[in-house]
Amino acid sequence: MTYAVCADVGSTFTKVAVVDLAGGGLIGSASGPTTVGSDVLRGLDAAVAAATVGLGPSDVPWLVCSSAGGGLRLAVVGYEELVTAQAGARVGLSAGARVVHVSAGRLDAAGVSALRAARPDVVLLVGGTDGGDAEVLVGNAGRLARARWRVPVVVAGNVDVRDEVVAVLAGRGVPVSAADNVLPRIGVLAPGSARAAIREVFLRHVIGGKRLSRGPRFGALVRAATPDAVLTGVEALAGQVGGDLLVVDVGGATTDVYSVLTPDERATGPGREVAGTWWRARTVEGDLGMRWSAPGVVAAAGLERLLAPGEGDGLAVAAAALAADPSTLVGAGGAVDRRIAELAVTVALRRHARGGGRGERGARDLRDVRLVVGSGGVLRHGVAGAGAGVLAAALADHAGGWAVPRAPRTVVDVDYVLAAAGLLADGFPVAAAGLLRGLAGTSDR
Repeated sequence: MTYAVCADVGSTFTKVAVVDLAGGGLIGSASGPTTVGSDVLRGLDAAVAAATVGLGPSDVPWLVCSSAGGGLRLAVVGYEELVTAQAGARVGLSAGARVVHVSAGRLDAAGVSALRAARPDVVLLVGGTDGGDAEVLVGNAGRLARARWRVPVVVAGNVDVRDEVVAVLAGRGVPVSAADNVLPRIGVLAPGSARAAIREVFLRHVIGGKRLSRGPRFGALVRAATPDAVLTGVEALAGQVGGDLLVVDVGGATTDVYSVLTPDERATGPGREVAGTWWRARTVEGDLGMRWSAPGVVAAAGLERLLAPGEGDGLAVAAAALAADPSTLVGAGGAVDRRIAELAVTVALRRHARGGGRGERGARDLRDVRLVVGSGGVLRHGVAGAGAGVLAAALADHAGGWAVPRAPRTVVDVDYVLAAAGLLADGFPVAAAGLLRGLAGTSDR
């Protein structure tokens, strides 16, 4: 049997899936602590050894994604906040980044200081449609060059001045990569080229820069940031579902929501979004998580009026205790864990669907979603049926300013296959498709 090892090196745990390349069957799995304090390869090698016991030859491909060390932190510097800056932020999220800073217009000294304070791993420099305004994009490149900027920059603005912008940055020693414009025309969002460039920068600069491992082996194994791999898996799953898809992943520090919607020709007419329609989207809620961000869940739920009378104080105390000891196994919190998960999923879905806010541009129509997938340790490892119950509670939310899916099927990714499928999608598409059949409902596996 020919198989591949797919691994997600997370900030807390390393998860391994061993996949039959011929049919996509899951033939082994294991997880263990991520050894960030020493060398992540120690935890990775141990998890792979546990997952491959008795499987024979070890000379097989290893496909690894990583969010260890905080994942990929991205800043966006654009021209207009509601146009290219927003488009750039969307592209960054699709590339698996956590967008930690967005600025629009001309950079000044205060703007550069704010950019430094955000501590990005990568800067996405955008601005202007192709053939349109170039002055701000060129000026911002010059400002970064004069500031002796050393964080990698991906240029994805007006292609008419791309070479000039790259030359300005490279001439002052700024690590720089060029991509196609994220917004070549008003209303047209083109994330592919910039997403690929950000991925390459992540692999080339960020993984090594975080000093997660002493030698070059780990950097050679990593293929993508974990959220980028998951989004690729979500896109592959959407192809099997044949309709709109929604995925919510509840982690210790963030809750990520992914959606793939069927393009609507009406979005190309009058009233379309000037920053482009976001058919394949990811949002990251950094204040919603099961451990580090548990207090943020309670606070956000209070603002959204989701807490029952008298519930807030006790839940806040419990959430603070979880944040103080984030190593507590997910599921060990029992009813508290389930309640925090329900609230995190509900708030995250509200924010994802509402976009910029009620009635504002950026809202996403999720009514036609056919399949809702839940992921994350609290959904996978809780009491049987608890994950489905968390999703059901969120999908019964009719007071959140968004139209819930009308008749979705719900499933929990108990085998954690989305990241593995994303890693397999390019080189082993047949295996990726086979691995996803159970989630898609196209097999009895």
